[in-house]
Amino acid sequence: MLFFYEDPAAGEDALKMRPGCKLGPAILPLILLALCGLPGHARGATCTSQAEIPATDRDAIAAAGMQLSTDIVDQNMASLQAGLMPAESAAWDGIRAAAEQAGGFVKGGRIQIRNVYLLDATMLTGPEDTQFFCSDATGSLTVTITMRGLPPGRYAVVLVDAFGAQQAGQLGFILGSTPQGWKLGGLNARQGAFDGHDGVWYWSRARDAAKSSQDWSAWYLYDTARFLLVPVDFLSSPNLQKLGQEQEQLQNSPRDAFPYSLADGTRTWKLDSVHLDMTLNQPDLGVTYESMGITDPAAARTEAVAVLSALLKAHPGIRQNFHGLWAYAMNNGRRTFAIELPMAQIP
Repeated sequence: MLFFYEDPAAGEDALKMRPGCKLGPAILPLILLALCGLPGHARGATCTSQAEIPATDRDAIAAAGMQLSTDIVDQNMASLQAGLMPAESAAWDGIRAAAEQAGGFVKGGRIQIRNVYLLDATMLTGPEDTQFFCSDATGSLTVTITMRGLPPGRYAVVLVDAFGAQQAGQLGFILGSTPQGWKLGGLNARQGAFDGHDGVWYWSRARDAAKSSQDWSAWYLYDTARFLLVPVDFLSSPNLQKLGQEQEQLQNSPRDAFPYSLADGTRTWKLDSVHLDMTLNQPDLGVTYESMGITDPAAARTEAVAVLSALLKAHPGIRQNFHGLWAYAMNNGRRTFAIELPMAQIP
């Protein structure tokens, strides 16, 4: 039997009611379908939301999503490969690597389908940047799915959660309709929580930081919340838009701060960027800075620690809200050193 439940990206009440908490580095979507802000809606492209999908289609799509999810949980690569769209056979090595990483996110969990969207792009005359607007029966809720270079055809997006998994794994599949049924065209997977804290918790934390004028900390907490709420980046909902609007209202955020000058008392560092970094499946921030070009490892580490320490002194709220920091040293456009340090190891 297939079970569905409310999409947690749909509304804040649904997010609060979600049973269980639902990141790690995103597994790249392994198909020509990718996210992007697009100029318009391709003529003839339509989306049908889960409740309005004809039962035959909905059950077939859900069954394909459940089978693919089970293959990932069981790490059954032969079955997963058999479910691949023929056009994506050349991408198998990458999809296999993605599925192997996803296995850790969903291990020990109970697979349940969160939502299904049916995308009809049969009226396209060739590959085209396409937006789909998926409304519920009342028309009061619209989810937007954005694809780039989409060939004509029928597609489906399936969002899946592994309830009870230690890493609260979540999966996003792009399926394509073929004469042999619904087949895998793209896979994305993420953790859904850090240490039991899901996207709603991080959103609340971001609001608290904003109220305390910790705008840098709030900015990256909003980024973390968005990352945890859905396993794909090509889907937008009114609730996610609300999150983005709150983030944009921060007065002294890092949005337009870079390159950013940071002094530690003895010298000034230039930071090229600070970003959410999920390399270790932890809520870390990555700090890219212009290095002096030091080649000695011990001296390079000392330099990195100095940069990270200066950042935490300038924005102390970051220390309380994130696991650690990555330092990425750049010199003449080339990365020369990288290290990750938990907050406790940064003075």
